[in-house]
Amino acid sequence: MKKSILIPASILLTTLAQFTYATQSPIAIAIHGGAGTIEKSRFTPEKEQAYRAKLTEAVEAGYAVLDKGGSSLDAVTTAINILENSPFFNAGRGAVYTHDEEHEMDASIMYGKNRQAGAVASVKHIENPINLARLVMEQSVHVMLSGEGAEEFAKTQGVGLVDNKLFDTKHRYKSLKRAKAKMDKAKKQNKNYQAAHNELEVEYKVGTVGAVALDKEGNISSGTSTGGMTNKRYGRIGDSPVIGAGTFADNNSCAVSATGHGEYFIRYNVASDICARVQYQGKTIDQAGKEVIHNVLMPVGGTGGVIIIDTKGNMSLPFNTKGMYRATKSDSSPTYVGIFKDD
Repeated sequence: MKKSILIPASILLTTLAQFTYATQSPIAIAIHGGAGTIEKSRFTPEKEQAYRAKLTEAVEAGYAVLDKGGSSLDAVTTAINILENSPFFNAGRGAVYTHDEEHEMDASIMYGKNRQAGAVASVKHIENPINLARLVMEQSVHVMLSGEGAEEFAKTQGVGLVDNKLFDTKHRYKSLKRAKAKMDKAKKQNKNYQAAHNELEVEYKVGTVGAVALDKEGNISSGTSTGGMTNKRYGRIGDSPVIGAGTFADNNSCAVSATGHGEYFIRYNVASDICARVQYQGKTIDQAGKEVIHNVLMPVGGTGGVIIIDTKGNMSLPFNTKGMYRATKSDSSPTYVGIFKDD
């Protein structure tokens, strides 16, 4: 008769814990607060410290969600909410002004597990557009809603509308006035609207916030939110709410959130192009991101950058401008915060 072997409970529990840990995915998050003409000479030490502190707050809040076992979707929205609620960045309370001296905001979110996505465009009375984009993904049969329709949907979901003046800031208003003055000067030189607009510096055409994250279940997500382009007209919509242009996520490749001159990111389908190079050409996210940002966009005048993450926890943050507000954190690397090119 064979004797039964009794294994102490402590050994079983330890083995189970090790197995559970081994099957868990690494966790990681990257965020951005926009790319553009971001030069150290324009920052006082106090201003630089304030920006770094806000980026740190956002990335660590998102990471805390992941560390507690939360989803990458929750981490992305948590981080973006902090950036949307800050006047430092062109999203939510820091949104730029339109030509009519209002604010029109766009946002989108995508889940890499099943490629579900939601987006809103040209909303004027939504305090946190990324949250509404997520509701579109999870509670509607659509991917993108715009303007008044998006806000009507918000009401059905119990989302209160806010006064557009909530997003007013003095520094964004000064920027609008400068942009209008430059446009007027160009028009006096008999230049049409398109030519006059082309003379505006990069700083008037870029600015976004975003996040990408990987959770313990191995799922990646991406989200992007923006106030758009300074002095924009005619209900202009950029790349931020366009799935494949400003936002993309697929567990088979990577998750991307973009920031830059949106018209170029739409035309060159930047976010999904990067992920396609990873999936079909076997390139790393670093290789794919740099190819698109430097070799595809830069030669045609497309300025900006992206943050990228894959299901192994690798992250890449390429940009072709003088700076990009950015931060990362993972279970294998401490918090990193960058603003300038040489950070």
